[in-house]
Amino acid sequence: MSNKKTDKYKQQETILDELPEHEKSRMDAEDYATTGHEWDGIREFDKPIPRWWLWSYYLSIIWAIGYVIAYPAIPLINDYSKGLLGWSSRGAVSEEISIAKLAQAKYVDALKAASLGDISANEQLMTFAVEGGKSAFAVNCVQCHGSGATGSKGYPNLNDDEWLWGGKLEDIYTSIAHGIRYDENEDTRYSEMPAFLQDEILEKQDILNVANFVRSFSNLDHDANLALQGAVIYAENCASCHGDNGKGDQEQGAPNLTDAVWLYGSDQATLVKTISNSRRGVMPAWSHHLDDTVIKQLTLFIHSRGGGQ
Repeated sequence: MSNKKTDKYKQQETILDELPEHEKSRMDAEDYATTGHEWDGIREFDKPIPRWWLWSYYLSIIWAIGYVIAYPAIPLINDYSKGLLGWSSRGAVSEEISIAKLAQAKYVDALKAASLGDISANEQLMTFAVEGGKSAFAVNCVQCHGSGATGSKGYPNLNDDEWLWGGKLEDIYTSIAHGIRYDENEDTRYSEMPAFLQDEILEKQDILNVANFVRSFSNLDHDANLALQGAVIYAENCASCHGDNGKGDQEQGAPNLTDAVWLYGSDQATLVKTISNSRRGVMPAWSHHLDDTVIKQLTLFIHSRGGGQ
C-alpha cells in the first residue's frame, strides 16, 4: 500500500474519531443494504437474521407439526383430533385417580369394617379418616357451615360443645346420614316448634313476655315484670321441650336456652320472631348422596374440631 493511501485512511479515521456517535452510525450504515424504505431520515436495513435463530424457527415448526399429529390438538365440528398416541388429559387424570384409590384401598376397606370408636382408637386410621373428612367437608358442607365450620346465623357452629342432637360420634353420624327435617329420609331427625303467633296459640303480648323470660335464663337485659308474667306462659307452653330450667333436650333437638350460643340470635326482636313464626331449618340426609365410608370420615372430622362430646 502506498504512503498516499495510508495517509488517506489515517485522515478518515481521524475524522471518524471526531464525529458525533449518530454521525458515525450513519457512515457505518453505508456498508449495509437497505429495504429502500425511509421515514423521517431513518432507513430500514435489510440485514439477514442469525442462522441459529432461523434454524430454531424451522425446528419449532417441525415440532408443532409432530405435536399436532401425536396429540389431540385440532378442533373438528363435533369432536377433535385424538392424536396417534391416544393420550388425553382426562385419561391422565383418571389414571392418577386410579393410582391414588389403589394406594388408599387398604385404609378405605378398614374404615368400612371398623366402628367409629375403633377408628378413633387407631392413630393411622384416624389420621386418614380426618383428612378424608376434611376434603369431603370442603366439597359438601362449607356452603352452610363455612370453611372453618364456624357456621353462621341459622347454621350451627360445629366447633363448640353445644349440640342440638348430641355431639357424640354416633349422634353426629346419625345427623349427617339422615339429615334434619329431611322428608325424603324416614329416619331423619325431626322436631318442630309451634309457630305460637301464626297458629294463634299465644297473643303478641304473651310472646313478648316469654321472650323476656327466656332472656332471663342467660342473664341478658330484660324487663323483670314482663319476665314474671312470661314464666307462667313458658311453663305451660315451652317447658315440655326446653325443660323447666331451660336446659333443652337433645333427644328432641330442643336448644339449651341458658347458654350464650344462639342459632338465630338472642336479641329480643329475634326471639319474638322465633317464638311467633318458629324455625324449621333443613339439612340433607347425606346417605342419599355419599357412601357410608365418607359419612364416617365426615363424622370423625367434625368430632375432631373440638366440640364433640
